[in-house]
Amino acid sequence: MQIWTGQSYPLGATFDGSGTNFALFSEVAERVELCLIDDDGSERRIEVTEVDAYVWHVYLPAVQPGQRYGYRVHGPYDPASGHRCDPSKLLLDPYAKAIAGMASNHPSLYSYDFDDHAQRNTEDSGAHTMHSVVVSPYFDWGNDHPPAHEYHDTVIYEAHVKGLTMQHPDIDESIRGTYVAMGHPAIIEHLKELGVTAVELMPVHQFVQDGHLVEKGLRNYWGYNTIGFFAPHNEYAYAGDAGQQVQEFKQMVKNLHEANIEVILDVVYNHTAEGNHMGPTLCFRGIDNAAYYRLVEEDRSHYYDTTGTGNSLLMRTPHVLQLIMDSLRYWVTEMHVDGFRFDLASTLARELHEVDRLSAFFDIIQQDPIISQVKLIAEPWDLGEGGYQVGGFPPLWSEWNGKYRDTVRDFHRSEPGKLADFTSRLAGSSDLYQHTGRTPIASINFVTAHDGFTLRDLVSYNDRHNEANGEGGNDGESHNRSWNSGAEGPTEDADVLALRTRRAKNLMATLLLSQGVPMILHGDEMGRTQDGNNNTYCQDNELSWMDWDLDAHQQDMLAFTREMIALRQEHPIFRRRRFLQGTVRDGAESELPDVEWFATDGEPMTQEDWDEAQNKCLTMFLNGSAIPEPNQRGEQIVDDSALVMFNASGNDVNFTLPPAHHGEQWEVVLGTGDTIDVGTTLEAGATLTRPGHSLLILLRPPMDLDAEETESADTDRPARA
Repeated sequence: MQIWTGQSYPLGATFDGSGTNFALFSEVAERVELCLIDDDGSERRIEVTEVDAYVWHVYLPAVQPGQRYGYRVHGPYDPASGHRCDPSKLLLDPYAKAIAGMASNHPSLYSYDFDDHAQRNTEDSGAHTMHSVVVSPYFDWGNDHPPAHEYHDTVIYEAHVKGLTMQHPDIDESIRGTYVAMGHPAIIEHLKELGVTAVELMPVHQFVQDGHLVEKGLRNYWGYNTIGFFAPHNEYAYAGDAGQQVQEFKQMVKNLHEANIEVILDVVYNHTAEGNHMGPTLCFRGIDNAAYYRLVEEDRSHYYDTTGTGNSLLMRTPHVLQLIMDSLRYWVTEMHVDGFRFDLASTLARELHEVDRLSAFFDIIQQDPIISQVKLIAEPWDLGEGGYQVGGFPPLWSEWNGKYRDTVRDFHRSEPGKLADFTSRLAGSSDLYQHTGRTPIASINFVTAHDGFTLRDLVSYNDRHNEANGEGGNDGESHNRSWNSGAEGPTEDADVLALRTRRAKNLMATLLLSQGVPMILHGDEMGRTQDGNNNTYCQDNELSWMDWDLDAHQQDMLAFTREMIALRQEHPIFRRRRFLQGTVRDGAESELPDVEWFATDGEPMTQEDWDEAQNKCLTMFLNGSAIPEPNQRGEQIVDDSALVMFNASGNDVNFTLPPAHHGEQWEVVLGTGDTIDVGTTLEAGATLTRPGHSLLILLRPPMDLDAEETESADTDRPARA
């Protein structure tokens, strides 16, 4: 085999059409061996002799895509000093574009003896670990281009590649649970009919199956255990793991883009699958432990952990920052994804022990011409001191709004004293984001996510039921802000079932009526249940997978969700570019405020109304003629105005419509409670009875348009929006 010197850039294995360049960073290495692995598992070791600025590199003209490889790094093994080089461990390339196989829990993956931790274990791990794969960068993207939905028009759908597709009846069983299935016409048709504009895929970076779960007959379902930041997870590939996963992922993205659906990735850059000091040596630990991980200064054999997973990446070092930025750029430029949701993002921001919103990570994102232009979403908390940072991220970022989730859940389970906070969340949470110059798109609104109850379980269970996880039911969140609607879990009580459906609709409607960016958990649109399990991280089975066989309540929920998304997309008043002010807006075609809050008597809320802890009802008025900002085409936005009546109490309540200067007639367009027909017209000042746990949405055309203009606008609504 010919061996050329190669180049130190780019890092990783790069096939150029002829041969492959290999480049690996390690500041601590004394020797590096590149190991080429044949199909029978035999290994050929090639000494890497060229090193520039701590990057070891070699070019092999004979190596083609599909070649499996790894590294053996010779250097100090001195855990007390933070060094854990161990050439008996075959290591993954941190920049591997594909990874074959799955690590076992074999003792050879560990550098210590299980029976005596003080003793070194130098058993070779080559036969029991994962292998990096050389991939071809070539793919026919055709005329693929990002859908580029404006952020305020976005509706996000949090989905799991396997869970969404594993039981779909219109997908061939042989491809279920794969990227091929995710891009299948049956899935795309569902997403388009639903009306979502983006899928946020739970982790698809290569992750590791945790040994302790496998031993219990469980699996890492969620995937928050990354080992390869460039490689699509190989278990979601249909045709094989020798690079096929890359091609299949690209085709999935291309298919979703053709349907005008964006792809956002849930990414886990805060830690790796190597765990704490007792974890396996798979990659980073054996290459340059002290350069990649945050270590406890007093005892560098231990890891500083703000994630609860055993380790945290060291964001202060240029090589870790480069790894993350190179990974992000790769997924945008080569894999064509449209944005990222950063798991435990507060950890990425940490410099020393404090969360710093001006940390190096944010600085480098801000100035990057590629990454700064895609959708960036933070999970704004971690487990460290000061880690809860909702509202604390820089202007470029959106955030999962945990306060929105908590408040909306509390309001719709009739908790007292929540009315004022509820209206703040409904109006876009300006109290959290406006002070940093951000707009409503900073708030990713959600009621449920993968972590916790599904929407159906939120209205069906008071307590978690996690016994299947094998931890005595003690894992997962115990404070769920849920209410079972009168019975715990499955029931035949028709009244309880009807109340659950109504309350689930109320929560979904609130989400889609709120200013900001809504995120729907996959399956919530059709009443998916996990039988009360609120921590299905290890349940890779029917408990977590989507069941597409719907009963009448689920079909009703699906139809309602489609109608609500369509209503949001049709009316700009529910997805404003700027925060509501509660005042008459300059430049608006109206003398009424952009938003007003009315008591049930049809009069503006008084301070006494706001202060009354048992007040659980109000009407929101949104003024469609008070949207001063133009749309993309520079046209003035004028929309219908809306009244939304919320009754979060358990009793029937009489609501009176506001006086005529807010609208002489209002048309019922959607609601829950079934006491009034859609299409009914109500006069100003009319009083109607609304049942407990219900909402009602009414619209009226702009009052300053004459009949001819109104007719024209109704036949060409997008021109007005």
